[in-house]
Amino acid sequence: MQLNDYRSLAENILKINIQDISLLQKAFTHRSYLNEHKKTIAEHNERLEFLGDAVLELVVTEYLFLNYNEAEGILTNWRSSLVRTESIGSIAKKLGFENYLRLSKGEKRGSQRARDQILANCFEAVIGAIYLDQGYSVVQKFIQDNLIVTLNNILSTGSWVDPKSKLQEVVQSQELATPFYKVVSETGPDHEKTFTVAVFADNKIIGQGIGPSKQLAQQQAAIDALEKHYHQIMRH
Repeated sequence: MQLNDYRSLAENILKINIQDISLLQKAFTHRSYLNEHKKTIAEHNERLEFLGDAVLELVVTEYLFLNYNEAEGILTNWRSSLVRTESIGSIAKKLGFENYLRLSKGEKRGSQRARDQILANCFEAVIGAIYLDQGYSVVQKFIQDNLIVTLNNILSTGSWVDPKSKLQEVVQSQELATPFYKVVSETGPDHEKTFTVAVFADNKIIGQGIGPSKQLAQQQAAIDALEKHYHQIMRH
């Protein structure tokens, strides 16, 4: 990808008149690409990602604070739903960012899970680049137009509710012991494991889940238990 490709991206997809196109190009440059082009490329996108992550959280937090009167805990859950990897990765994919990523040959052959994480990181790096080049008001509008607009769907489906917290609430309302989680199997190489987790209540398995991390497998186990035993539909 050449600088003109990123200029076209800025004008036609981002709808922003980026002055320093090399800054935007850097936002799409993965660490692995730098390793294969050390003589011509000086920096990858991780510093921009670091900045963009902070800008993203501030913009989303400010929006929620100014537009809703809910308690801190609820607003925190809403914010988490907006800025989680799956949410921002899907926006990056929708905007066609995958076509502009600069990756090593090996990384291009990586798993879809790895690619989704790279896209989410790239989205944050792009936010960092826009902020540096155009300032707060422009990046604020970009985040509102592309990410915050999904909030209504998150609220209408209830997908912001943490299934583990919901399961604990439901189980304890029936005067049962607090549910606990246990890894029952691990498969795959160290860098790409798949975990199967069971959730127990009163020493009985009430749900199981599979995921690429223990945390995600626990979430799926909680969803399974809620749907099977407590008739709480949590998949959206």
